[in-house]
Amino acid sequence: MRIVIAEDHPMFRNGVRSLLATTEDLKVVGEAGTGEEAISLAGELRPDLMLMDIRMPGMNGIEATHVIRESYPDTEVLVLTMYHDDHSVFTAMRVGAKGYVLKDADEEELLQAIRMVGSGRAVFGTGIAERMMHYFASRNPPAAVDSGAETEIDRELGRPALASDPAFAGLTRREAEILSRIARGDTNAQIAERLYISAKTVANHVSTLLNKLQVMDRHEARKLVEQSRHHP
Repeated sequence: MRIVIAEDHPMFRNGVRSLLATTEDLKVVGEAGTGEEAISLAGELRPDLMLMDIRMPGMNGIEATHVIRESYPDTEVLVLTMYHDDHSVFTAMRVGAKGYVLKDADEEELLQAIRMVGSGRAVFGTGIAERMMHYFASRNPPAAVDSGAETEIDRELGRPALASDPAFAGLTRREAEILSRIARGDTNAQIAERLYISAKTVANHVSTLLNKLQVMDRHEARKLVEQSRHHP
């Protein structure tokens, strides 16, 4: 299995490389220290698997995973990070990661996760699977809602209910997601932090969706969403 390690800390990257060098079936073919480098190597090397950290300089691992999975679908992504909050896990899933393992996992757990994700299966490390089971078990199944409402799971997985509203049919999934957060009053900086994308990317999406909706500013866009929710 041909693997690229995307991790900005050389010491940790060296440790993972040394571990994989002890195996006969796993081979490191490239290393990246930023999201941009990870995308470049994915296109150049077409690896079977990308080991992806979340927090890296420049483009982060979530955004890089999204691009890689869309552009090079044959490359699987296994997130290897220290972040274990629900939002990080769900966001990684939504952009196409097949696995999520914490950096404090033992060597055998990491190797097993790599082999499973590389063969097309999904895997979540110790603690992460338990958190996911607890998350869904602690919530009642979502009841039927009207087109202006949004369930808790919709919010966590980034599926804004307004995306299905005919009034917003021209928006992409990402634009609809950003619009739903504008409707909550989030700033560009807050949206960027929540969605793991840059503030510049948010600003570009906001400009595009305002043009599509033919409104002057965020306030008018928010009013459109409110009207949609009150008059489905």
